[in-house]
Amino acid sequence: MISDNTTRLTFAAQVRLTGEGLVLREWTDADLPVMAELFDDPDIAYWTPLASPFDAAAARAYLARARQARADGTGLRLAITADGALPLGEVLLFRKNPDDPAVSLGYTVGSAHRGQRLGSRALRLLTDYAHHDLGLPRVTLGIATENAASTAVARSAGYHPTDEPPLDVVTKGRPQAIRTWAHDCRN
Repeated sequence: MISDNTTRLTFAAQVRLTGEGLVLREWTDADLPVMAELFDDPDIAYWTPLASPFDAAAARAYLARARQARADGTGLRLAITADGALPLGEVLLFRKNPDDPAVSLGYTVGSAHRGQRLGSRALRLLTDYAHHDLGLPRVTLGIATENAASTAVARSAGYHPTDEPPLDVVTKGRPQAIRTWAHDCRN
């Protein structure tokens, strides 16, 4: 739950979401080799701020940051799985800091698992959790304007582009225009 718009997010002791033919669960130490395999991908390196190369050391550091963000109430990172076992990708919920009223989601799917609508299904499941379990009336995505695959995922999950102008950022030395997409709770 969230107590107000500018305080930490509070998650259950263990978050495990099921639906859409998926199980979203928290990352474990046992996932580190698979995490490195999933995230050490040229497309993921291009579109996300994840380390590249994404090796065992990067996986350990990433898991440590995920656990710290959870403890700080600024984020939650969940492995996308079909059955609660092998990770196929990730979906995440985050704030830039505990005082930031905006809550954003993100997602990535390992290259071997693309084309199964995992991103849109996982995003719908996490969006529902954000609205109904955490009480967030609005969640957003930040998508590079030229990222057609992520735009398709966002549309499939019921997100719409906002009227906000794209934000010009530099990621890994490369300029990008980031458009904000939103999903508002309808009930």
